[in-house]
Amino acid sequence: MKSNPIKPELYVSNFQKSLDFYTKILGFNVEYQRTDPLFAFLSYQGSHLMIQELDLNEDKTFITGSYEYPLGRGINFQIDTDEVEQIAQSLKSHNYPLRKDIQDSWYKKGNILSGCLQNSCTSFSRYWRKTL
Repeated sequence: MKSNPIKPELYVSNFQKSLDFYTKILGFNVEYQRTDPLFAFLSYQGSHLMIQELDLNEDKTFITGSYEYPLGRGINFQIDTDEVEQIAQSLKSHNYPLRKDIQDSWYKKGNILSGCLQNSCTSFSRYWRKTL
């Protein structure tokens, strides 16, 4: 596994529920785990993500605000994939609402238009996209 230069680490309120969400519903792989604190390093088609169960008794260095559901308000992660349709279906079948259903979107990069299919899942602040 090639290590990416940026790897978001997310605090979660329920480690097992979050781990199941990423691995069983979205298809991430567990690269490694720790038990104290509960932590997992996850990968998906070249993307990396770390999750750790929030412990309000630990050092507060990385705790920057109140922890109310849903965590991660104001941040989106774009995860490139060739499985946008399958992910959307898996989210729906597991009762995770899509904030935005699959749509065809185009963005200007200088004089070039770049197209993608994309959708968004509010519950876990993730943004999936497939380049056209």
